[in-house]
Amino acid sequence: MKKILITNDDGISADGLIRLAETARELGEVWIVAPDSQRSAASHCITLHSHIDVYPYDSFPIEGVKAFSCSGTPADCVRVGSLSIMPCKPDLVLSGINYGYNSATDLQYSATVGAALEGAFQGYHSIALSEGFGKIHEVTDAYIKQIIEELMDKPLGYGQIFNVNFPDCPIAECKGILRDRTVSHGMFYRDTYKELERLPDGGVRLMVDGHYNEEAEEGTDLKAIIDKYVSIGIVNNLN
Repeated sequence: MKKILITNDDGISADGLIRLAETARELGEVWIVAPDSQRSAASHCITLHSHIDVYPYDSFPIEGVKAFSCSGTPADCVRVGSLSIMPCKPDLVLSGINYGYNSATDLQYSATVGAALEGAFQGYHSIALSEGFGKIHEVTDAYIKQIIEELMDKPLGYGQIFNVNFPDCPIAECKGILRDRTVSHGMFYRDTYKELERLPDGGVRLMVDGHYNEEAEEGTDLKAIIDKYVSIGIVNNLN
């Protein structure tokens, strides 16, 4: 039976993590080490100069899953989970299901992808999984087990992960799966910063202001999602 380590960046109580654990327990023995709170956009950060606290999370709602909350980043969760918490190294690392797509240039910020890459660097077969910000999970729930089964034994090179994005449309609108997608040079949101207020001594308070964008190259992850396909591709050290 495969040993599966799951983490995320939305926190241990996130719906996507729970749904992923429910699917994964049909495929192996599931261990969860996930952040105790939101850690989005933490990229591949790890904790070096302070301690990391890990606690059993007995209220995790999926029976038979060994769950722990962690004060560190998602990459920390993979490290401490596989090197200290689990009795042996995992056969598979799953990161997600992230609330929000992880594609195109946004990959450089993604802690979902960062955690999967940490798994790859530790020598574990790793898959990052993400879906849209909407509340429609039909496509994810319809395809996720099939895709994990397809990818869990498919060869990867050192430092490589599979990156999967599910469109948040009704299943009737999904056009299927596109594999071998490359990483788009575009982005879903083109950011500017808006001024919230002027601060004493000449300071200014700013907040990011994203502008939605659907321009994307053919054959890429971003184009697949926009066209309502499930996107599967390989990411190599945030290539």
